[in-house]
Amino acid sequence: MYYDYLVVGAGLFGAVFACEMKKHGKTCLVIDKREHIAGNIYTEKVLGINVHKYGAHIFHTSDKRIWDYVNQYAQFNRFVNSPVAIYKNELYNLPFNMNTFSKMWGVRTPAQAKEKIESQIAGLNIGQPSNLEEQALSLVGRDVYEKLIKGYTEKQWGKDCKDLPAFIIKRLPLRFTFDNNYFNDLYQGIPVGGYTSIVEKLLEGIDVRTGTQYRAFLKENELSKAVSFGKVLYTGMIDEYYDYRLGTLEYRSLCFEEELLSECDNYQGNAVVNYTEREIPYTRIIEHKHFEFGTQQGTVITREYPAEWKPQDEPYYPVNDARNDELFKQYEELAHQEENVLFGGRLGQYKYYDMDKVIAQALAMAEEQL
Repeated sequence: MYYDYLVVGAGLFGAVFACEMKKHGKTCLVIDKREHIAGNIYTEKVLGINVHKYGAHIFHTSDKRIWDYVNQYAQFNRFVNSPVAIYKNELYNLPFNMNTFSKMWGVRTPAQAKEKIESQIAGLNIGQPSNLEEQALSLVGRDVYEKLIKGYTEKQWGKDCKDLPAFIIKRLPLRFTFDNNYFNDLYQGIPVGGYTSIVEKLLEGIDVRTGTQYRAFLKENELSKAVSFGKVLYTGMIDEYYDYRLGTLEYRSLCFEEELLSECDNYQGNAVVNYTEREIPYTRIIEHKHFEFGTQQGTVITREYPAEWKPQDEPYYPVNDARNDELFKQYEELAHQEENVLFGGRLGQYKYYDMDKVIAQALAMAEEQL
């Protein structure tokens, strides 16, 4: 069997690329090491609730072309991401806005909030920030930093804020309106029925093999000669593809603790609640039914724990510091020498992408190939 492309990874990038190639008469075989398609946006029904198995995914974009594209494969609801943060016994709205400031300081007007923040910043006398703590303090002052940034960030990165580089936080958006919408994008929502169905539709009519490791597939196929292909799209880790010959790129990983609460219909009243104290080991709790305004009996929650990444763990967030970016450039130079191998997605391109950017990148690569 001959295929024009072997697509390694049945996540969003690989699925969009394969779908576009099929539309233009090209053949693709898609393989994935997991036992399911859809990668990290995989959703699974539990108690009739679409559970985001690898963390909360809220689709948002300001690109109408991408919004129109994804709406071919799903109907989206009106969900707006409005997370809540808990610090000790205090509850705050996110992103940082007038609701946050009113709760924190009792202020009522934007002018009062700005004056409070500016007075805190001025009192710190920070010149050029030398680390993440100083950078954050110079942007939002001590109260917001101590209660809503410090502990959460230290859990996320596994390091003290004083030991993290300043460039990680280039800006911290402060909104002086009573608007709890986390994203500024024009279009936002959750696909009715979950994300897995989108990828199923993208991969309709395309040969897919799950539970299939790339190296094992090549070895097995070398013996059987059952499949041949013209090019490879690799959406796994670029350093793994090259057997880490130049060194190992760093990531942060995540662990998920899912709990089914059949006797509770509403655990926290919101889809996403962040826990900003460092003493609490998880960064957030997700209650999945609220993504789709669920009225099912019972509920499902997931506690999300940041974790140090090591080979064999699932990589989630590239650590884009100077050392890793330089190493990636070296791997990128190797990739540019490949005639028949493409690298795509957050692991192949060592960059964190929101879902709309994944789709845009996959469409651009397909157009380039065609």
